[in-house]
Order: sequence, then structure tokens, then C-alpha cells
Amino acid sequence: MSTTTQVVRPIDRYFASYSDDHRNALNQRIHVVAVPAILWSVVGLLWCIPPLITWFQHGIWAGLAMFTAWCFYNRLSRSLGIGMLGLLFVCGCVCRLLEAQIGIAGLGWTALGVFVVAWIAQFIGHKFEGRKPSFLTDLTYLLIGPAWVMAKLFRQMGWKY
Repeated sequence: MSTTTQVVRPIDRYFASYSDDHRNALNQRIHVVAVPAILWSVVGLLWCIPPLITWFQHGIWAGLAMFTAWCFYNRLSRSLGIGMLGLLFVCGCVCRLLEAQIGIAGLGWTALGVFVVAWIAQFIGHKFEGRKPSFLTDLTYLLIGPAWVMAKLFRQMGWKY
């Protein structure tokens, strides 16, 4: 007689808990748009922090934060790590392009505006949900939200995370 024990990965526990707080279809649709917008806006705001050492350029703090976040995602799931690496790369490229087009101040104001609007949308979604946002119980869920959206995309494409 053999018994098989299925190991539940930490990412699956995070997603199960996060999904529990996001059952309402409208709230889920809002999150699919607002969570990546918040991710980009945080990268954009970090991009605007001036470097401490003059031979670094704007974006160094965003780059360090994106690398740290990627390490977290990659440790939870290699495939999600690759997906998040692509998303974070796009976030950085958009910041660099906007900095070149509208300047560092323009990037900062744009990122701040996106941040505020996306968070308002999130809280409206949670009003429909009737549940508080997951990050209010554990700040780790601020990082889980983008991975949850990426996993949703993976599932739609038939990929495993």
C-alpha cells in the first residue's frame, strides 16, 4: 500500500488565500487592470528617486526593487519568475521611454496619477467584493497581486505556473 502526499507549494497557498478575497467577477476584472498599473506606477515612482552616486542614472532604485521582486517571484515559481521578469522589463522600458519623452518630473507626475487612480479602482472593486484587500492582513500580498494576475494570464493561455 502506497500513500502519496501532495506537497502544496507556497505560491499555491498564497494564490488560494488571495483568490478567497477576490471572488467577485467585477473585482477580478478591476484587479487585472489595476494591479499591473500599480506595479508600473511604483516602478515609475522609484525611477524618479535621484541616485545617491552621480555616475548612476535615474532608475537605479527601480532596477534594484525590480530585481528584488523578481527574486521573490522566481523563488516561488520559475515559470512565473520568467513571466514577471518580462513584465518588469516592460515596466522599466516604459519608464525609460517616458523619461526621454516627458522628463523625469513628467514621469513622476504620470506615475503618481496612475497610482492614485488604480488604487481608487482597487478599493471600489473591494467594495463590490465586500472584503478588505489581502495586503491589509499581510503585506506580502502586495507582491502576490501581480503574480496572481500573471498566473491568471498563464491559465488562459494553457500554461502552467
